[in-house]
Amino acid sequence: MLAAEVGASRNTLLAYRRDLESTVEAIGSLEKAGTGELTQLGEAWADLAPSTVARRSAALRRFYGFLLDEGLRPDDPSSALPRPSLRRPLPRILDTGEVEAMFAAMGERAASGEPLALRNLALLELLYGSGLRATELVSLPRRAVRPNQPFLMLRGKGDKERLVPVSSRAAEAVQNWLPHVPDGSPWLFPSGKAHLSRVRLFQVVRAMAALAGIAPDRVSPHVLRHAFATHLLAGGADLRVLQSLLGHADIATTQIYTHVDAARLVELVNARHPLATGIGQGVGVDG
Repeated sequence: MLAAEVGASRNTLLAYRRDLESTVEAIGSLEKAGTGELTQLGEAWADLAPSTVARRSAALRRFYGFLLDEGLRPDDPSSALPRPSLRRPLPRILDTGEVEAMFAAMGERAASGEPLALRNLALLELLYGSGLRATELVSLPRRAVRPNQPFLMLRGKGDKERLVPVSSRAAEAVQNWLPHVPDGSPWLFPSGKAHLSRVRLFQVVRAMAALAGIAPDRVSPHVLRHAFATHLLAGGADLRVLQSLLGHADIATTQIYTHVDAARLVELVNARHPLATGIGQGVGVDG
């Protein structure tokens, strides 16, 4: 049902399977479990992170809703599932200087013409320049980025299509890398018989950060996606446009970026608020 009707991605399907299987280990048969068994999960999951508990509960609520809809059981016991209160964390980001340092380090490497350096620069350009998710990036088809086409059509999370901007720099980096893609490979970033894995991309991004003198544990593909969004918003991008570019189904997910640029907001108030000049000269906002 998740695959056929909801269009869930392979990674989502695997995550749901793991969550259901781990619950079976804790309470036994899911089909026969009642509110008593589900209440016990609060204790069984006591050592898990709140986000993990929330994800597992969401998977089970979807599962029991499915059983009810299909007439496979007469009730839905999911009201007894743990409901941890979650506070969405602010995304980790890099400032523009740090991003520029990564580009400078990789640009210097790529100038040598070494194939892996050219590939890594293309990866970096698309991560930061287009805000792609890791899975979206590594699975790009060989001809996804075309000359003189400033966008690509992407099939992302939930099997939804969206237009993604491709900067001239990113397009150039991809064109420099393409001659090194093995003949016959359907992927832009191949690895063995498949495409580059998300784990390998994570390792590559951390290595690029280290070359730029940035602590590797501060950087990941998702951090560069966050930087893309935050820096666009700081530059005046509309929140709805940003939602479309990132492929967020819910505007609430995109709104997290409005909390990140606090320093810019303080600067804006100090520069533009009536109390910052004239009768309020000398009055400022410190944060």
